[in-house]
Amino acid sequence: MIRCGYCGHEFGESEGIRGCGQCGKPGGCHMVRCPRCFYENPEEPGILKKLKGMIKGAKP
Repeated sequence: MIRCGYCGHEFGESEGIRGCGQCGKPGGCHMVRCPRCFYENPEEPGILKKLKGMIKGAKP
């Protein structure tokens, strides 16, 4: 889940709008736009996703 840095809306990466790829950043754009306000948020790092999954699996 990503929490928008502007409006606070929580959304999954699949709900977000991927960057257009026209910004010219080396390695491509890794931003995800909020579906509510269209603010560009950084993509959640893979290691953080794994840690969250491990923590959720450990809860009773």
